[in-house]
Amino acid sequence: MDGFLYLVPISLGLGAIGLAVFLWTLRKGQYDDLDGAAERILHEEDTPLPTPESPPGNDAGNPASTK
Repeated sequence: MDGFLYLVPISLGLGAIGLAVFLWTLRKGQYDDLDGAAERILHEEDTPLPTPESPPGNDAGNPASTK
């Protein structure tokens, strides 16, 4: 029975902390655009990928390459 004297305030405190964190994320706009990221992956990018400066097989600029 003495355990309830410790567990009830601890559980109420943890619940209050969880509620405070949830309300903070609401104010920061964490849940504003739920479908945007899911739909963005379906659209193609219009910009081309960057081309490498050196031709393939030329490892002169790569310090990790060993011969």
